[in-house]
Amino acid sequence: MVLAALLEKLEYELVSGSADMQIKDVVYDSRKVTEGSLFICIEGGTVDGHTFIPDVVKKGAKALIVTKDVSDLLPAGADVTVIRVKDSRYALAFVSAAYFGHPAEKLKVIGITGTKGKTTTTYLVKSILEHAGHKVGLVGTIEAIIGQEHIPANNTTPESYILQEYFAKMVEAGCDTVVMEVSSQGLMLHRTQGFLFDYGIFTNIEPDHIGPLEHKDFDNYMHCKGLLFKQCRVGIVNCDDAHYQDVIKDHTCQIETFGFAENADYRAQDLKLISGAGFLGIDFKARGKVNLDIELHAPGRFSVYNALCAIAICNHFGVTADEVKEALLQAHVKGRIELVKVSDDFTLMIDYAHNAMALESLLTTLREYRPKRLVCLFGCGGNRSKLRRYEMGEVSGKLADLTVITSDNPRNEEPQAIIDDIKVGISKTDGKYVEIIDRKEAIAYVIRHGQPGDVIVLAGKGHEDYQEIKGKKYPMDERDIIADVLAGRI
Repeated sequence: MVLAALLEKLEYELVSGSADMQIKDVVYDSRKVTEGSLFICIEGGTVDGHTFIPDVVKKGAKALIVTKDVSDLLPAGADVTVIRVKDSRYALAFVSAAYFGHPAEKLKVIGITGTKGKTTTTYLVKSILEHAGHKVGLVGTIEAIIGQEHIPANNTTPESYILQEYFAKMVEAGCDTVVMEVSSQGLMLHRTQGFLFDYGIFTNIEPDHIGPLEHKDFDNYMHCKGLLFKQCRVGIVNCDDAHYQDVIKDHTCQIETFGFAENADYRAQDLKLISGAGFLGIDFKARGKVNLDIELHAPGRFSVYNALCAIAICNHFGVTADEVKEALLQAHVKGRIELVKVSDDFTLMIDYAHNAMALESLLTTLREYRPKRLVCLFGCGGNRSKLRRYEMGEVSGKLADLTVITSDNPRNEEPQAIIDDIKVGISKTDGKYVEIIDRKEAIAYVIRHGQPGDVIVLAGKGHEDYQEIKGKKYPMDERDIIADVLAGRI
């Protein structure tokens, strides 16, 4: 493509060379530069792309996008076009969109942001819309789905170049819609610039992702979440959340609301807890802009919020009542309150809850079903905050009848040291616990000791299918372990 065409929606300064030149590739990783490339210098947390300029010019880069004076970095006599911009990540997003032919303009794009519920809601939306005949791509924490291809995710919201590449592949695969998780980091780092969302969704917000390499404080976290509502046509937001007005402050989109509030555009009412052989669920009525009676085979109020949010989104696609009800009944998300049938006598589920906030929300919800015993199996990751271990131990000790402390991803720490930290938190409660270092043995223990009326949670790993020990990832999928236990192989 001609460089000027890639830059058409950007403000920039032409420092040297000409924008009327052919570009063969767009690159932001110096290792991938080839002859005729445009190299975009990204300043990361630990690496500054500008430092690679001498190397990429030698490899054949013919144009550079920079944010500062680089004259002293250019090899003598180099015939290179230099474009200066205010923010190179912002530029990368717009250049990538142009490079791939603005694929988002050929799709209905749904972006979901929030502290909790993003992953589940994306899969619910995908399920409902596909039930109604749409072909839907997905981008999220677990994976990207393009047709029959499943690509494991490295980030909840991928870098803008990769995102645009996914969009282009979705168009090529015949998708008409994409539903994606939009992280606060993704918004802050401009990964979702270069296009307009048709629908922007806010699920909820609580203090999270606050630290030196993420957000400086809660206000900054809310501000970054709110950027979505300056980049979408219609915003659909949870009006029960105490901070929703702060998140949508200065929005530029049409706003619709969902929740339990009487004035919500999509509201849930008349909740009833239901349970059966090996499952927990909930019934509710969705009213306001819809009139639906919904049954979910997933527990708790947060499941209602996720479903109601999906209903609000899909209402814009003209999905029928029957299609919504059938899809919600059948939908499930790997590792998110994933019910695994092992017995008619007790209920077992896998969930990704890997911090105190998520674990407390989950266990509090399950307590509402009045189980004979609530059993919580979990561990904590190595080379991570000890505070998380204390907090999760205290939450489980307080809310579970029995805690089984085991390994998660110990990484480079000794599993027993992590377990000892968890026990510090449990010691603040009267909770009963057992410790079993080997996670496979721990899962076998809770299944073999399950009692009628128990609800058993395997927490922390969720969708992950590996265990990381001493720098190496070993295959370990809890679904396979459960199958092996039931077959007597463990």
